[in-house]
This record gives sequence, C-alpha cells and structure tokens, in this order.
Amino acid sequence: MQRETAPAIELREVAFAYTAEEPVLHSIDLRAERGEWIAIVGASGCGKSTLVRLFNALLQPQSGSVSVFGEPLTEHNAPLMRARIGMVFQNPDNQFIGETVEEDLAFGLEGLCLERAEMERRVAEYADKLRLSPLLARHPGELSGGQMQRCAVAACLAMEPELLVFDEATSMQDERSRRELLTVMRELKAQGTYTIFSVTHDVDEMRAADRIIALQGRTIRAAAAPDVFFSDERLLRDCGIELPFRLRLDLRLAELGIDADREIGAEKEGERRDRS
Repeated sequence: MQRETAPAIELREVAFAYTAEEPVLHSIDLRAERGEWIAIVGASGCGKSTLVRLFNALLQPQSGSVSVFGEPLTEHNAPLMRARIGMVFQNPDNQFIGETVEEDLAFGLEGLCLERAEMERRVAEYADKLRLSPLLARHPGELSGGQMQRCAVAACLAMEPELLVFDEATSMQDERSRRELLTVMRELKAQGTYTIFSVTHDVDEMRAADRIIALQGRTIRAAAAPDVFFSDERLLRDCGIELPFRLRLDLRLAELGIDADREIGAEKEGERRDRS
C-alpha cells in the first residue's frame, strides 16, 4: 500500500479493557480517509474518548492493530506519530503548560524546532482565529472555561497537525464560542488537508461531519452519513441523542418533500423584491 494513499486511521479488530473486569471496546473496525470528518457519538461511558486515545498510543489495545497514515502504530514510532496528530481534550486544564496564554501557544512549537519568526506568526494567527489576542499575557488559570478551551484548541492548531481530534471541545463553550469554534472546524475541513475526528454530543457538529460513528455495547453500532443517521429514530434514542425542534421539523418537512431552507430563502427573496 502506498503511504500517500493510505487511510489516515485504520483500526482492525481492536479491543481494549482497563481491567479484565472492565472491557470497554471490542471488535472495532474503523477506517478514516484523509480529509474526512468523522463524528463519534454515543451515550456517556460508551468508550468514545477511549477510542480516540488509541489513535496516538495514549492507550494501547489489548488486541488488534492501529495504523496511522499507513504505518502500524507501535511504542517505537508513537512519538513521531503524535507530532502528526493534534488532540483537544474535554478538560482543557490537562493541556496547559505555560505561565501565560502566549507561552502555552508557543510551547508545542518549540518542540518542532521552528524559527522564532515562524513561531510568532503561528501564535498570532491562531490566537486571532480563536479570539485570544487580548488574553495572550494572561495566566491560563485566570481564564473562563470557554476561554481555556479555546486556548487548548489554538495550541493544537498552531502545530498544524495532519489529523485533529476534538474530544468534546465545545462542551465548555457558550453559544457564541461554540458556533465560532464550529466555524473554525468547518474552515479546516474545507482546506482539505486535515482529517478530523470530533467526539461530541453536539448535533451541529454531527451534521457538519462526513460520517457519524455510533458506539454502543462496546463496539460500533452504526456508521452512516448524517442524513441517514438522523432518520433512524431508534438509533438516536439508543445513543441518547435528542434532536432540537428545528432539526426535527426540517426532517419531517423533508419526508414530505419540502426543502425548508429553500422555502425560507425564496420567501426572503420575495420580501426583498417587494421592498424594492
């Protein structure tokens, strides 16, 4: 297999347990193509975070194999592979190193041996993208939960990895910050150079993905495009996903052959012509 065409991530018959009495994942087969966005969903405690920690050897499977960009993941090459995978965890406290936000954004870049000018450019670029520029001199402990999460995301993006894992990255965001972060994720996807995994309970994140992987019963219950996934009411219920009213309405209208977005757009255009 040519490395250039190999999938970003491939798991074959992977199983993991924290103890013999606590099996978490069983018979996991998963393949993510380069440039793909996959949302991982499921009820709390089903193994979503455990699964993504297998991608860069933060956890080791008891059986099966994990390959990253065509290379079998081992203890020996794990440090090299980690440089190609950026992870943003649910609790941003676990990722802070520096005494200031600026130092924290620069910390990972120092390990890449970048020139000073390039480090400063990346810190400025991703601080601006995540609305952190006014906070660069602040201690991370002084930030709100949402600001801390954005700082963790910016530090990850500044390293410009090929694969991004967002583990409940929007969980501590207010609505404005959540939407802004989702916009950033969509922009990254549009670039075509990133493979994205997002562990999430957020319906908007799920809808933005190319595929949704649902975990249940220690294995993959379903893998489907968002429109197919959201049409399966039993699957949604089993995964503990409650759709917002607007989405339920859109799905019902779609069943009746009505494109709600198109109808609203046509109505607004008619109103605009009437005013002119």
